[in-house]
Amino acid sequence: MLKPLKISIIGAGNIGSAFVSGLIQSGQIAPEHLLVTRRNTEKLSILSELGVRVSTNNADAVRFAEIIILAVKPFQAEDILKEITPDILDTHSIVSMVTGLKIKRIKEITSSNCSIFRAMPNTAMATGESMTCLSAAADCLPASTALIREIFSYVGETEMIDEGLQEASTILGASGIAFALRYIRAATQGGIEIGFSAKTAQRIVAQTVKGAVSLLDKRGEHPEGEIDLVTTPKGVTITGLNEMEHQGFSSALIRGLTASYRKIEDIK
Repeated sequence: MLKPLKISIIGAGNIGSAFVSGLIQSGQIAPEHLLVTRRNTEKLSILSELGVRVSTNNADAVRFAEIIILAVKPFQAEDILKEITPDILDTHSIVSMVTGLKIKRIKEITSSNCSIFRAMPNTAMATGESMTCLSAAADCLPASTALIREIFSYVGETEMIDEGLQEASTILGASGIAFALRYIRAATQGGIEIGFSAKTAQRIVAQTVKGAVSLLDKRGEHPEGEIDLVTTPKGVTITGLNEMEHQGFSSALIRGLTASYRKIEDIK
């Protein structure tokens, strides 16, 4: 556990709340060392009951903590940064989870020498299984970067990337949760059609996906290598795989990813 460290999350929506839930679940950050802000604090009652501080005042949040997590919608971000700038100290670390908000722009708005980072996690933070891609400003000290990475390691895996890849990481990691869940839902529907109850089909599919991930993690093989182990000549698995490919399975997934990426580029 880190030495007592206070963290404020400005914007406790789905992502911000998932982050807080994951930190509490990890046992590494005490609830009383967390402060979350939201205009409607009634929606934060569960976090409040766990001991998390709740506020509507963003400036108070900055004064409370050493680390500021910005988890608001893109159209809100610049106004909120302007609002909290008078209270930002050089000793603060700001971590933006805002899609498209570049480190350079944060520096321009705040005119601060504090450490600035970007983070793109996903909602699996709530269960400690996020994939979070992190980028640091060029002037961030290694110790500051290590600290931020350690905090995000409490809610899943982390990867340091160039800031220029942050939008791509949004698609592959953050939006990727939805893409993976859509596969699980579709496979579950197929399971129902061939005879299982919805509950049983979903359990089988979810555990199968978990098993597939564990094979890649523990063996370190390419996915095709693992696929080859379960495809036999004239077998049922290769028949199903080939039919999916004939119907555009891989192509549809790749096109979906690239379409999402083009959309995020349009928004920037």
